[in-house]
Amino acid sequence: MNGSPESPSTHPDLPNGNHVPEPTFRDPAGQLHLSGSHALRRIHPSAVEETKAFLASPLRAALEQSGDLIPSAIASSAIHSCVAPGDFWLEHPRIDPITYPWEWATAQWRVAAELTLRVASKAISAGWTLKDATPLNILFSGSKPILVDALSFERRDPHSNVWLAYGQFVRTFLLPLAAAKYLCWPLQATLLRRDGYEPSEIYKALRLWQRMNPTLLDVVTLATILERPGNGKPAQQKPRSSGDPELAAHILQKRIARLGRQIANIAGSQSRSQWSEYTQSAKHYQPSDAADKQEFVRNVTQRCGPARVLDIGANTGTYSLIAADAGASVVAIDADAAALEALWTAAARQSKPITTIVANIARPTPAAGWRNREQLSLLDRLTGKFDLVLMLAVIHHLILREQLPLGHIADLAASLTTRWLVLEWVPPSDPMYQEWLRGRDDLYGHLSETDLRQAFSPYFTVSDRNELGNGRVLFFLERIPGSGKTLHAEAKLA
Repeated sequence: MNGSPESPSTHPDLPNGNHVPEPTFRDPAGQLHLSGSHALRRIHPSAVEETKAFLASPLRAALEQSGDLIPSAIASSAIHSCVAPGDFWLEHPRIDPITYPWEWATAQWRVAAELTLRVASKAISAGWTLKDATPLNILFSGSKPILVDALSFERRDPHSNVWLAYGQFVRTFLLPLAAAKYLCWPLQATLLRRDGYEPSEIYKALRLWQRMNPTLLDVVTLATILERPGNGKPAQQKPRSSGDPELAAHILQKRIARLGRQIANIAGSQSRSQWSEYTQSAKHYQPSDAADKQEFVRNVTQRCGPARVLDIGANTGTYSLIAADAGASVVAIDADAAALEALWTAAARQSKPITTIVANIARPTPAAGWRNREQLSLLDRLTGKFDLVLMLAVIHHLILREQLPLGHIADLAASLTTRWLVLEWVPPSDPMYQEWLRGRDDLYGHLSETDLRQAFSPYFTVSDRNELGNGRVLFFLERIPGSGKTLHAEAKLA
């Protein structure tokens, strides 16, 4: 499809209707709607025959069995009120929360690209082709990528040796990864690049020796040269016939295999940062402090048995993994992509139900796309979805780095959790607090545990308190039923 797979329409029977984006108007084959438990896809009449053929194909069955493709079933008007009799609808299990490519770590981009190429290769062997190859068609169910657009398949001309989605794959997968590696352009910038980068943009920014890199030579340098006016070459590939179906399939498979090698070369190494090694380098935690903190969180999660946990400022995921071990489905957020990549890698290796989102909760991902209605904002995707929220060693970041009042932080926490909150209070005497205070003692040097309690008291009661040996304090809070008056209007006036 040509738009985001999760760009659903508003329907009166759907939850949070005011926050649901517009239809997938870019896709000529269908539109998507979200219910509480399903993604519902209305198939346009012109695409019904091809869709039914794909549903009946061994390829569809194999992809669903392997977990590479979202399961599809024909939706019934008797079950879904938005399904009109006589229309052809598909239903898919809903993946929640939706994450977008600009919220992924590099390793996630790599496995999403590898999934796309793997599906494209299987489609070729089965007599089909993947007509779209964009990361917007991939979602993560926990740590596992899954293709969610069942309308991206069409029957292949057996004589054609051109993959028409090749250019889209290069622009939206390969070039953003290349820009991140060789130019330090953040992957988060793809929020503004629905169709990726053009080769000429990357070419202009590369140094001369980088243009000759074998991984970039064909997709950047040669592509840019061939696009120049007067070269007599077409800017885009057009369908060609080899005359031999076996040769055509062989050429396609070789092209996809080369793309796979290029992705591996560009996204093969794990990134590092100050925060990705924070657990090992933090000198203000003694081993006993870290052990006590982990035991506190472990006791809370085992006692409460939360179904869904949000870990804000998750870093490399020590506490996300504890929550997952207690049986929770976890969403982990951190602004440091390298730290979160380490968590995603561990979760994928251990098959833990942890979804990672690279984002700053103080400046959350905005709504995006046409009229800001194609992709949901981060807070729209998270609000009220969790029975336990973890805010460990994060409040002093929000106070000192983001200059957020304690009352606003409390209001945010109350909007995210439906029941419990675990937070860590870092007093002004803490070495990290002092390092970030930067002479603003009059503003923040006086804050105390009493101020914290007062700010959170309209929303939460304190169920447990544990002071660590380093002076930091852990709180287990329970939300007061019926609380949740927001400060949104006040924030606009501040």
